[in-house]
Amino acid sequence: MKWPDSELPPFEPGWVWLVGTGPGDPGLLTVHAVNAINQADVIVFDALVNPAILELAPPGCAIEYAGKRGGKPSAKQRDITHRLIELAQDEKRVLRLKGGDPFIFGRGGEEALALVAAQIPFRVVPGISAGVGALAYAGIPLTHRDTNQAVTFLTGHDAQGMPNAVDWKALAKGSPVIVMYMALKHHATIVAKLLGGGRKPDEAVAVIRDATLPTQDVVETTLASLPAVVAERKIQPPAIIVIGAVVKFRAALDWVGMMAAREPEADPLTTRWQRDAG
Repeated sequence: MKWPDSELPPFEPGWVWLVGTGPGDPGLLTVHAVNAINQADVIVFDALVNPAILELAPPGCAIEYAGKRGGKPSAKQRDITHRLIELAQDEKRVLRLKGGDPFIFGRGGEEALALVAAQIPFRVVPGISAGVGALAYAGIPLTHRDTNQAVTFLTGHDAQGMPNAVDWKALAKGSPVIVMYMALKHHATIVAKLLGGGRKPDEAVAVIRDATLPTQDVVETTLASLPAVVAERKIQPPAIIVIGAVVKFRAALDWVGMMAAREPEADPLTTRWQRDAG
């Protein structure tokens, strides 16, 4: 099925579109995201954007890397923002591709405010946040009426490092499910604060690495055991950590594992892009 062109917005010269690409699987792109890629003159992309997505760029489209990874040499945010403004002022169709959703721990809000200050017109295209997509691909419902009526999304790393502005005692007592982004570096400190705030040591926890990709790995443990498990398994980012009773549903809802068991020769998370590359 071809989406009617009349239903898709034109990408005008001099505009910047902030577009979320989801947690990794190219199939999770929205129609608006694909439409943006097809029209872009320049793509400025983050570290967590799947390289396969860049293959959708039209001939002649310039592609610029602007990734930021903790503990590694990274582009400075002010330089990225300046580049977006510079390209837009040069009447380019500037596509800022971001992993997940631009406005969820992705600095999309900062970039949008800078565009407003520079009087650059922009559009925001939401993407599936890793905090939603990772859990779905791990077989963990973000909410279930038998377990939780609230969810907290938490970044485990802010501009100062450990997010000390969080009211950890209130969080420990008030949120039945906590989904943590970028938390591996400070996970042991976070665990200690949650336990100190009254969280149960045997509460279910899952760590989801490389969510939605063929390399996806899900490790289940308990809150008190999390630091030891991360060290033993040498778990590296990118990873999402989820704390709460919803993790226990994975035993019945691990649809990726069930598909692999039925067709052991076919990886259910391998897309056409990965098969062609292999």
